[in-house]
Amino acid sequence: MTTAPANHHKTSNTLGKVYLVGAGPGAVDLITVRGAKLLEQADIVFYDALVDPEMLTLCPQAEKIEVGKRCGKLSSAQQFINKRLVDAAQKHQVIVRLKGGDPMLFGRADEEIQALKAAGIEVQVVPGITAALAGAASIQQSLTLRGVSRSVAFITLAQGGENLAPGQPISNPSADTLVYYMGRKDAARIAQQLIEQSPNQHGDTPVEILEAVSTPRERLWTSTLQELAAGKADQWFDSASPALIMIGEALRNSGRATTVDTFQGQIGKPLRNLA
Repeated sequence: MTTAPANHHKTSNTLGKVYLVGAGPGAVDLITVRGAKLLEQADIVFYDALVDPEMLTLCPQAEKIEVGKRCGKLSSAQQFINKRLVDAAQKHQVIVRLKGGDPMLFGRADEEIQALKAAGIEVQVVPGITAALAGAASIQQSLTLRGVSRSVAFITLAQGGENLAPGQPISNPSADTLVYYMGRKDAARIAQQLIEQSPNQHGDTPVEILEAVSTPRERLWTSTLQELAAGKADQWFDSASPALIMIGEALRNSGRATTVDTFQGQIGKPLRNLA
């Protein structure tokens, strides 16, 4: 998807500036005001595969290039993305690298920042709402709870685009509440190992799985660690949607039924409809 570039024509040999912008968890209106303003000013936008296409309507003037990575699918190599950002700074004044969630969490921002700095290009990071916080807001369950949970760990098993190989050990964080990103393929293994080895989790520990957080496609699966270990969520997962697995006593809600599959509906609306 491309459009005519903005009118920020370079008038000197000065390099452009690159902004790593967090797009938030999915809903268009959950991007920050600063991020939305930068999209309006951008000459070129490199965006992740998970960025809602509706968000790209915020930058009609910009050239738009998809460079996102999706597990199990063809995607842009990180070194190629780095080179494209550096090359863009030679031609444009305002370059936006639009990343899902927050750029500094599981987004390989450090590699892009180092490549840009090595080329003498100024870079700025604009934070975004990460999926774990949006998920907690969606189900209205705090990840921390006085007397129950004083620590939270954000974990991913994905390494270089691949999840753990069969038999490879899983490292168990010791936090009270655990939030796994990109853990769909290893969900049952995660649960089983936590039951067997974790001092903070057991078979009855609550589990909340959210897919496509904050979007019209959002779904919720609620159960226990034992049910997850037994593979009860395996057929529930939608491989086309990003999944977030939240585990911990802070999520316990006695009024919630076990093993629930619900449609949350749209939480956010396009920014242009909020006026």
